[in-house]
Amino acid sequence: MLGTSTLSRYIGSQFVAAIFGMFALCSVLIFMIDFVELLRQAGKGGNVPAWLLAWMTILRLPAYTEILLPFAVLVGSIAALLMLARKSELAVMRAGGVSAWQFLRPGMVVAFVLGVLSVAVYNPLAAAARDHAERLYAEAFGRESNLLRAGASGTWLRQDGADGQSVINAAYAAKKGTQLRQVTAFVFDTEGHFAERVDAKEAALEEGYWRITEATVSRMGREPEIFQTYLLSTYLTPERVADALGTVISVSFWELPRIIEVAEKAKLSAERLRIQYELLLSRPLLCVAMVLLAATVSLRSFRSGGIQTMVVTGMVGGFGFFLFAEISRQFGSAGLAPAWAAVWIPVILAILVALTVLLHQEDG
Repeated sequence: MLGTSTLSRYIGSQFVAAIFGMFALCSVLIFMIDFVELLRQAGKGGNVPAWLLAWMTILRLPAYTEILLPFAVLVGSIAALLMLARKSELAVMRAGGVSAWQFLRPGMVVAFVLGVLSVAVYNPLAAAARDHAERLYAEAFGRESNLLRAGASGTWLRQDGADGQSVINAAYAAKKGTQLRQVTAFVFDTEGHFAERVDAKEAALEEGYWRITEATVSRMGREPEIFQTYLLSTYLTPERVADALGTVISVSFWELPRIIEVAEKAKLSAERLRIQYELLLSRPLLCVAMVLLAATVSLRSFRSGGIQTMVVTGMVGGFGFFLFAEISRQFGSAGLAPAWAAVWIPVILAILVALTVLLHQEDG
């Protein structure tokens, strides 16, 4: 029997190869879909070089693929364990006195490290790359870049205009984002300094500006003023704002605490921001949970049969967990449950269920 450290490295390498292989496959599929979509937009919006479209797709890809890591860990772990079982390596390990917990440990370590790196490194890089892609998009298609930031109450939209930048928050959006309800706008001057806050019942997108009705404008050191009509300049077009309101842009993990603090100081709900922060914090443990869930359906010997049924059961269980986690997250976003509970309880339950099944399988 090989040394323990050598065996651990070998098992860990199998997990790394399978997880990265699955992640790469999903990334290629997403790249192709997004690239085709950009080609379609280029055909309607102007002559944009194919290399630039490909570069924009590459920059947008990390933000899209980031959420796929737990799924890649689940499927990759199933594949790695099945490969080890198919070559009878798991049987040899068991015969040599290595328990299931020992040969699962390298996989859990790999998953945990990947989760930490995805939060601390990959997430900020994905956010920065997406920001750069938005600027290239604006230059290529002649539209001003705008970013939908992870919402607090409703939708956050950052935009630019002839009079300077502004950040708009709306509780509801109608007509593909061209009409907003319960609007709050933070307006900055051309030098980037805060100028005023605008609160209104609704806003409608016109050519080159937002028409805000029944607006209350608050400025530093002055009493609030009420305007029946307030015009806020913008470079947005109806097509571009609809695209922005339908896309969730990653916010860097390191920026989230500051954004939450700003939202709370502005007297805005920060529940969805807190949910996002807790999701990122829980990702390393979530990846470990995926390895344990994969183990519940992948440790049976090929000679005993029923492998296909077990794998299908594992995949269905994985999708069921993701559905349950999404429902729990929506409860947290709506303020019906604390953010930490909405995120961490599904992860802890998944680990407890997987451990219970594994204990029953391995230790009777």
